[in-house]
Amino acid sequence: MRNIILASQSPRRRELMEQAGYTFEIIPSYADEVIADKEPEIVVQKLSMLKACDVYERYAEKIAQCKDVNCNNALENILVIGADTIVSIGGRILGKPASTDEAVEMIKSLQGNTHEVYTGVSFVWYDPNATVCTHCFCECTRVTCYPMTDKEIEDYVAKGECMDKAGAYGIQGSFGVYIKDICGDYNNVVGLPIARLYHELEALEL
Repeated sequence: MRNIILASQSPRRRELMEQAGYTFEIIPSYADEVIADKEPEIVVQKLSMLKACDVYERYAEKIAQCKDVNCNNALENILVIGADTIVSIGGRILGKPASTDEAVEMIKSLQGNTHEVYTGVSFVWYDPNATVCTHCFCECTRVTCYPMTDKEIEDYVAKGECMDKAGAYGIQGSFGVYIKDICGDYNNVVGLPIARLYHELEALEL
């Protein structure tokens, strides 16, 4: 097993990794998350790769500055994992709300409708052939919400738990009472398709 670096400060992703039994270090990405693509599955994969590459490059640069360390050997056992989650409804991508008004508007678009949650996951690692390797995948889950009144929406947003979440809601929080149906991986909606991640790592023998 390689030394895993999670390029995310998300407490939900950290919890899922811990529940799966992984030991890892957290190094947040500072990459500019700007993507020109509009297709959700492409956007999340490119954003997750941006995060993973940013952390890998910074880590490699730090190792290279240590004169008493063999850079190749130090990098050989490192695996960086980046992830990004977005919500999409009717072709419109919903990221994290910038304000409570935007959060209200997002929830209004989701209530009574079905939307998709996409999470892109990227791996970056170094192999013995002195090559930087990458691998990326995307998971999609369809979520249907019950209809909500304006007061229910305003009361939920007022709790403040929606502001750091794509689509302005967290399925594992109090918004769970408005979830009518899920088609796909629940953990993917939380922020990381941990079962898919496990099997992708196994297939790559990492």
